[in-house]
Amino acid sequence: MAHVNPLQIKYPVVVRITGLIGVGLVIMNFLMFPRFLNTMEFEQVNRVIIENIDIPQTQQIDNTPPPVRPSIPVPSDDEDIADDLTLDELDFDDFNLDAPPPPPSGPRVVFIPYDDPPVAITPIRPVYPEIAQEAGIEGVVIVQAFIDAKGRVKETLILKGVPNTGLDEAAMEAIRKTRFRPAKQRERPVGVWISIPVNFKLK
Repeated sequence: MAHVNPLQIKYPVVVRITGLIGVGLVIMNFLMFPRFLNTMEFEQVNRVIIENIDIPQTQQIDNTPPPVRPSIPVPSDDEDIADDLTLDELDFDDFNLDAPPPPPSGPRVVFIPYDDPPVAITPIRPVYPEIAQEAGIEGVVIVQAFIDAKGRVKETLILKGVPNTGLDEAAMEAIRKTRFRPAKQRERPVGVWISIPVNFKLK
């Protein structure tokens, strides 16, 4: 009996198994390769989309209105403007200028220095006006009086009074009737101006 090689017996079987394995691998490649391609395409598409996204830069719109241009006067040829107007052509008689008020009348109060002021010899007793009594008016009247070197009241004027009540006139009249001891300067009598308050008060 001839000797048979076992490899020759198993060869057809090995070839068949190898062919089946190869066919199976090919089928598996065909089945899995499209998924792999789809996955790669999806990742590539996603990557491209992410890379191509461009976020626009925000731009603020300035709504501030433009500044108003100042109006420039335009000279007109229709207006007659006297550019060469002189003072000689002006008529000052048309201007109604009020004359300045006259200087206040009355005695001029001149300060005369003295060592001893005048002193009233008799008390100053003003007569209370009836109109002021009926109206219940009181007040203090300050009279500026000039006392000469003999102690006589020569001039009087009101420094502070209560007008339209009769108190000012009553105060000046009372001071005019009062005798004074004259002021002295270096032991000599002199005429001076003094301020005398006269108080009017109802009892």
